Amino acid sequence: MAQTETDGQEVLETREWVDSLDYVLSKGGGPVRAGRLLQQLALHARRAAGVNLPFSATTPYQNTIASPQQAPFPGSQEMERRIKSLVRWNALAMVVRANKIQEGIGGHISTFASAATLYEVAFNHFFQAQTESGDRDFVYFQGHAAPGIYARAYLEGRIPKEKLENFRRELKPGGGLSSYPHPWLMPSGNFPRFRWDWVRFRRSITHASFAISKIAD
Repeated sequence: MAQTETDGQEVLETREWVDSLDYVLSKGGGPVRAGRLLQQLALHARRAAGVNLPFSATTPYQNTIASPQQAPFPGSQEMERRIKSLVRWNALAMVVRANKIQEGIGGHISTFASAATLYEVAFNHFFQAQTESGDRDFVYFQGHAAPGIYARAYLEGRIPKEKLENFRRELKPGGGLSSYPHPWLMPSGNFPRFRWDWVRFRRSITHASFAISKIAD
């Protein structure tokens, strides 16, 4: 038998198996029955012919909610994707521009770029702003993602263009944006956004205590 005929027959047989499984899923007992059938088939293949399923320590990502059970997206995906693209671009442009003006000023790009979708979905659908009763969400952003948070604040009209142009140059005319939001550097903030502040402080105390104990000895 020619190879093309063999391949065609295999495709046809596979399609028949998939159609049979689809029938069980829709009319013959649902996912529970389909799961039992697959287990029985695997057991029969192993007992009858020594066929073992290939082992894999990892599996492809699968949503725990089946597609038909997923609720419709609550917003406009096209519009939100466009907003995310603008925010990500502004964050990138802000950091690159700052380093062209003053070489070595630094700034992180990839942290926000890799998590932009998560941030945007959270901003648009989960984070709650302050209400009349004072209730609101307090969000600790990863410090390296600050350029993206600044870029979104600019898009919302919360900070002026001049501050965006003075990233990491707070003493420039019109003010600027600090490397990482902090209430001492940006009075409008509520708390530090970069965890290393506390880590370094605690480490300094440990070093000082150790030095004092050695002197005392």
